[in-house]
Amino acid sequence: MGTTPRVRAPELRGRQWLNTGGRELKLADLRGKTILLDFWTFCCINCLHVLDELRPLEEKYADVLVVVGVHSPKFEHEKDPAALAAAVERYGVHHPVLDDPELDMWQQYAAKAWPTLAVVDPEGYVVATMAGEGHAEGLVRLVDDLIATHEAKGTLHRGDGPYVPPTHAETTLRFPGKAVLLDGGNLLVSDSARHSLVELAPDGETPVRRIGSGERGRVDGPAASAGFAEPQGLCLLPAHVAEVAGYHLLVADTVNHLLRGVRLDTGEVTTVAGTGRQWRSTVDDHAHDARSVDLSSPWDLAWYDDRVIVAMAGIHQLWWFDPVKRTAGMYAGTTVEALRDGPLPEAWLAQPSGLSVSADGTRLWVADSETSAIRFVQNGVLGTAVGQGLFDFGHVDGPADRALLQHPLGVCALPDSSVLIADTYNGAVRRFDPATGLVATVADGLAEPSDLVLTADGGVLVVESAAHRLTRLAPGALTAAGADTVDGPRHRLERKPTDVAAGEVTLEVIFTPAPGQKLDETYGPSTRLVVSASPPELLVEGAGTGTELSRRLVVDPAVPQGVLQVTAQAATCDADVEHAACHLTRQDWGVPVRVVDDGATRLPLVLRGLDA
Repeated sequence: MGTTPRVRAPELRGRQWLNTGGRELKLADLRGKTILLDFWTFCCINCLHVLDELRPLEEKYADVLVVVGVHSPKFEHEKDPAALAAAVERYGVHHPVLDDPELDMWQQYAAKAWPTLAVVDPEGYVVATMAGEGHAEGLVRLVDDLIATHEAKGTLHRGDGPYVPPTHAETTLRFPGKAVLLDGGNLLVSDSARHSLVELAPDGETPVRRIGSGERGRVDGPAASAGFAEPQGLCLLPAHVAEVAGYHLLVADTVNHLLRGVRLDTGEVTTVAGTGRQWRSTVDDHAHDARSVDLSSPWDLAWYDDRVIVAMAGIHQLWWFDPVKRTAGMYAGTTVEALRDGPLPEAWLAQPSGLSVSADGTRLWVADSETSAIRFVQNGVLGTAVGQGLFDFGHVDGPADRALLQHPLGVCALPDSSVLIADTYNGAVRRFDPATGLVATVADGLAEPSDLVLTADGGVLVVESAAHRLTRLAPGALTAAGADTVDGPRHRLERKPTDVAAGEVTLEVIFTPAPGQKLDETYGPSTRLVVSASPPELLVEGAGTGTELSRRLVVDPAVPQGVLQVTAQAATCDADVEHAACHLTRQDWGVPVRVVDDGATRLPLVLRGLDA
């Protein structure tokens, strides 16, 4: 029986290095260390989850493990080196990052999904690849094994890594996310990179107070010591609700996977929803005790339908939270990441990140960032006003059915029933008017606008996140005469499609439990596979949910191309341990496919979950 040949890691090459003090790293410079390559893109919520999962590993193995982020972008804006440098600071990335704008390294390491992790041993060989999130436990075991092996061989070299922290300008705000207008005219802003909230005077510049210590953490209590982790959305509760709930403001504490309540009179912070664990479970329609349910990167909040609606970016859903009953549950979406309209439980979203309610309270506007779309909830149905899907984006005004946005993070409903859009990656504010069905550009040249606030005098403030400030739109910008019509570039993400045969094809998801773990069937089948397609006509058979990680698909030869959406999850527990810890690994793939019918025999379509 032969042995599997060892694969030498491809050399690291890119446009530039960040967090190395200007030094260009080669694999030879890192010989003797275990290298963890993290293929990510800064728009991707799953990639942001992995950044947070890796923090404890980087601290624990500081002298033997080097994490290298390989930034392989999806959106056009993410190819901008200045935008990447801002994202590295914004998300607290404390390891070297290689800029891979043309996805050369992505292809060299055969990545097919964001995020993908590749582990290189101290001798320079690839020993594991894994897609998705939830691999921290498996990585700990793998790194421990590599330390033991290479210490015994004399090929392990301990010592400091190559990370060099950059310097940053001192500003009042640092990558603010969302803002809300307070009674009396002051503004409250989530100062995301400083892990706190800042109250500003009506001028939008003068700080009045800070709520939060400014350090990443999860601490309830007085304003000066409370801890947040990259907070985003803010929602003022109606007065009668606040009186019963015992707090006035709700905060989406994004990276802590929590909702926090804040008393505005004292600045006192309490946790009101979430466990702090990230949601990795099954979809249900039940009401849960808010403090006992897991959440996943809540990004924005709005009072609608007599409760708080939560943009649950991490699992592509909307949730609801009742501050009086202290319960929470799912509101819209199935966790499939795509664009599909319909009844709320059946609709698909993709990283919803901004919410705003129409003046008459009947419509909830949603910035659905990964589909570059503006969606809306009304009468129990999710619809789409602007946007084409996961891979179509640009800066195009005009009729809504052909207009394009690029990763919008914020929306603001106006009194005239139109809606302003923080078109984040286009650096613009756009306006959609349902009465005319037209999209126009009202401001551009902005640095990653992420939210919009309507002031008491009818003005509009923009949270200009990457410029670390609030910016007031020019008077008259919201009138038809003040808007421009831009016919800019149209982009379609051109990831190399995978050829699949027309007719029958086998889909196989490879999952190998991490060292020391086994599949866990305590609560039923240990694995789950969900398959869908865009357009749905791509699949004649094979769509739906099952427990096997292999699925027979029938592909329609009349549909030339599309995207297969695949979600796989596996439950594992520690093997042969009295009090075994259990884990749920989950991965979503959007696989562009090209349908070919040339008579050639093709291998099954294989997606790797964790294949060590």
